[in-house]
Amino acid sequence: MSLDVIPANGGETLWVVADRIRFLGGLPGSNLELLDIEVPPGSGTPPHTHLSPEMFHVLEGELTIREFGAGSAPRIVSAGPGTAVRIPSMLPHNYSNDSGAPVRMLVLIDRTMIDFFRDIGAPEPQREPDFAKFGAAMQRHGIEPLTMAA
Repeated sequence: MSLDVIPANGGETLWVVADRIRFLGGLPGSNLELLDIEVPPGSGTPPHTHLSPEMFHVLEGELTIREFGAGSAPRIVSAGPGTAVRIPSMLPHNYSNDSGAPVRMLVLIDRTMIDFFRDIGAPEPQREPDFAKFGAAMQRHGIEPLTMAA
């Protein structure tokens, strides 16, 4: 076995709507993979839950992360450069870029989530999400959307 080097502009890149995801690979002997994700202003994920724990490390910009609890207001965290956030398995959450500048973060996740991103990713940015494609992929990969009470 030898070193596996991904150069600064290397690695597979896909787009999930406007977010750029660069796949950096996994750790041998583990089920963990690392992503480099750029989130433009106004982008983010809907509230959801999944089996894979996640760890976000914000490199640039300010990311808003919400933790949703039963019957209470969401806990809101503003994560700036250098901040790391661990999200346990099955914790209801979402993230968004509510700032006027791009966010760049490293995300450590389980390979099952890598399969999800490859399933929904596109070679170019998309103007609008393909809700039918995303919904079917979420179902296949065990990601549950949260329905928020009005």
